[in-house]
Amino acid sequence: MPILRLRAIEPKKICTISTELIDELQQLIKCPRESFTLEVVQSLFIKDGEFVDGNPLVEISWFDRGQEIQDKTALIVTKYVNSMGYKDVDVIFKALDKNKYYENGKHF
Repeated sequence: MPILRLRAIEPKKICTISTELIDELQQLIKCPRESFTLEVVQSLFIKDGEFVDGNPLVEISWFDRGQEIQDKTALIVTKYVNSMGYKDVDVIFKALDKNKYYENGKHF
């Protein structure tokens, strides 16, 4: 935890920034490295009957860490997505409820 789901971003490009991205997020969030998950979600985007490129989107599911940490996390993620050549990126946070998140049958 946290889980970062990336859409409309080339998977090979994500591999090039994955280590540094997690390094920086780990320092900010104070979460063990093995708790991070990066998932590439392959999506098809359609506009006016044609397949089109989607806009980069990063969805972050995590336990709420407050507005300041969330804002800094969004800036870090945006910086790395921009560094891969994408001009715009949306970052969406989903706060998870600890009593509804189970790992090996036990909630946090």
